[in-house]
Amino acid sequence: MVKKVTWTVLLALLCTQAAALAELGDLHGTIDATYVSRYIWRGYDAYGNNHSAFQPSIDLDLFGTGFGATIWMSRANGSGFENAEWLTYTLYYKGVIAPDETWATYYKVGYTYFSYPDMPRSGSPTVPSSGNAQEIFGMFQWPNLLPGGIVPSYAAFAYWPAESGAVNNNNGGWAHVFGLSKDITFPTIWGEQPEQVLHLGVHTVYNDSVGPGGKSADHDWSHAVFSVSTDFDLGNGLSFIPGFYYQSSWDDSINTSDEYWTSLSLRYAF
Repeated sequence: MVKKVTWTVLLALLCTQAAALAELGDLHGTIDATYVSRYIWRGYDAYGNNHSAFQPSIDLDLFGTGFGATIWMSRANGSGFENAEWLTYTLYYKGVIAPDETWATYYKVGYTYFSYPDMPRSGSPTVPSSGNAQEIFGMFQWPNLLPGGIVPSYAAFAYWPAESGAVNNNNGGWAHVFGLSKDITFPTIWGEQPEQVLHLGVHTVYNDSVGPGGKSADHDWSHAVFSVSTDFDLGNGLSFIPGFYYQSSWDDSINTSDEYWTSLSLRYAF
């Protein structure tokens, strides 16, 4: 419990300091606090038995250079999941190639380190060792390629353990995510935005043996996720973003049942 409070307080202090620094120059970003009714990570039910989670984060755009940094945390709203609670650090670069062309490509490439602050550091036959991991990734979108406002996307993640002898030592591999998204616009329901935008998406995943925390996975098409969300502008950089997600699970090594969950996000942009 003490560790949980400590990490939450540290992230809150970092968010406060970043907002203060933004007033001194061109540092921009978002501070986000999200509740999810269950935490599904690349198909896996991360906390088991459909436990909800609180997931705060801060994302910084580093002075308009294209470089950015994200710190993200996931805490289960229940006991017994201390070893599976995450703190991740991401460094990335994003940009666009030929923005006015049909084949305009928006991209984001980067590196993420996955930390489990509450997991024991030394292993034994009964106590797991560190599950820390890392990955490199590339994410791509082509907004002008298809008619009707449909946007295709592709993302690749190469995941591997951060330490030798770790509980997840045999779980490195690739995950490939293929997606389609579309925005639908209609008159504002509530808030200060000029129009309401409904974000629709479907993403299918090929999992090449990626499994967190020592879980094994087949080399197969694992699942598809259907999503819908919208944004409500509350003014002064604050927005409320509800979302609903449904997962069709295909591979029992990742998930034996279909999943559905909701998310509620409060986001501040500075």
